[in-house]
Amino acid sequence: MEQEPVLEINRDVYDHYDDVGVKFRTTPGLTADIVRTISEKKREPEWMLQHRLKSFEVYEKLKVPEWGPDLSDLDMSKITYYLEPDAKKNSSNWKDVDPNIKKTFDRLGIPEAEQRALAGVGAQFDSDVVYHNIKKELADQGVIFEDCDVAIKQYPELFKKYFMKCVPITLHKYAALHGAVWSGGTFLYVPKGVEIKLPLQAYFRMNAQSMGQFEHTLIIVEEGAKVHYVEGCSAPRYNSNSIHAGCVEVFAKKDSRVRYSSVENWSINTYNLNTKRAIVEENAVMEWVGGNLGSGVTMLYPCSILVGKNSSADHIAIAFAGKGQNQDTGAKIYHFAPNTSSKVISKSISVGGGITSYRGIIQVGKNATNAKSNVKCDALIKDPLSQSNTFPDIDISAEHVDIGHEATVGKINDEMLFYLMSRGITEDQAMAMIVSGFIEPVVKELPLEYAVELNKLIEMGMEGSVG
Repeated sequence: MEQEPVLEINRDVYDHYDDVGVKFRTTPGLTADIVRTISEKKREPEWMLQHRLKSFEVYEKLKVPEWGPDLSDLDMSKITYYLEPDAKKNSSNWKDVDPNIKKTFDRLGIPEAEQRALAGVGAQFDSDVVYHNIKKELADQGVIFEDCDVAIKQYPELFKKYFMKCVPITLHKYAALHGAVWSGGTFLYVPKGVEIKLPLQAYFRMNAQSMGQFEHTLIIVEEGAKVHYVEGCSAPRYNSNSIHAGCVEVFAKKDSRVRYSSVENWSINTYNLNTKRAIVEENAVMEWVGGNLGSGVTMLYPCSILVGKNSSADHIAIAFAGKGQNQDTGAKIYHFAPNTSSKVISKSISVGGGITSYRGIIQVGKNATNAKSNVKCDALIKDPLSQSNTFPDIDISAEHVDIGHEATVGKINDEMLFYLMSRGITEDQAMAMIVSGFIEPVVKELPLEYAVELNKLIEMGMEGSVG
């Protein structure tokens, strides 16, 4: 029987640098004057300027976290915090997007996916959104899907009511940094009772060297509404460090259902210090599905705050760490109301000396009677150089609760490989089959295009790890 070749992935899809002109960029480093310049360039209302300046003050006072991965090599004085590409902003017609930028997103399959299976798409390049579009029938139902830089002007009261109310600037140093220099992102508002049956997608591309990308995602889903929002991220590889400190805020109102899916594939020179949080009201369901790989250092812990009775949260994620990578990921869930429930499935793969860690918090408040939570962490380690860690934090202040935590670590051993190879499968194919089976619970929850991408990316990371 003829054996199928192992799929080879062209890294140029992600590592290619696009030669796009620069209309404006701030000098490296961050000062109050640069914060003012960003706000002035965006022609923002006075309240946003004051918010940025207050965030900058908090940022300067807060310390760099010392409890996770080492961040000492991240020199913030060399980062460019705002870069405006020489391209038309926020076009609703793909043909109007700058040809060089369009090539990037064409390679990533964004326009094709929109035509085939998406209700709307946004695309950001460095600090600016270059394309945003939504199907007319959704707009006619009152759905707002817009660039945050536009939403702050077109929907000022709604934007101000929710902006950084879920993620306060005092949460940690990089939340404060985000509040000072955020740019672009997505504003999504789903009116009461509206069900969006196809996913909405945004893709964020960080192209420039020594860059910081700080997109803001603000999602408000009213009572009884349903939506699936998908984000993808990538960046080319450089010899100098970059930082991604985006922010996602989700407000899931009574009886709503929200799914947020993402595949974050930054380059190894990127520090991914992202913050994601949701406030979940009565009978609402919040689902987080994510894949984290590519970046040299990741600190990412999606958070669900269950404030309404019978609300629930599911967190499903995969982290992949190869040589020189430290993926510190997890989940934070706060049960603050009766009959709330949560589930965490965390998968990780470590190869070539990579480090993966699950860092999680389950907190049950005194009013959260009958709360239920189950956490399952599974790690797969390829070799003795690699590491896998689990750091659970469980705090229970209520009675009559059901809380469980399970963690397992497995190795890809010779017996597994030998058994599959004895059936006529090559060693590389056998390795790919084992890994695919391991990550299947996460992959099956992603949209098809992202499931395929995640499988390919992990397979690419495994190349050369056999032997």
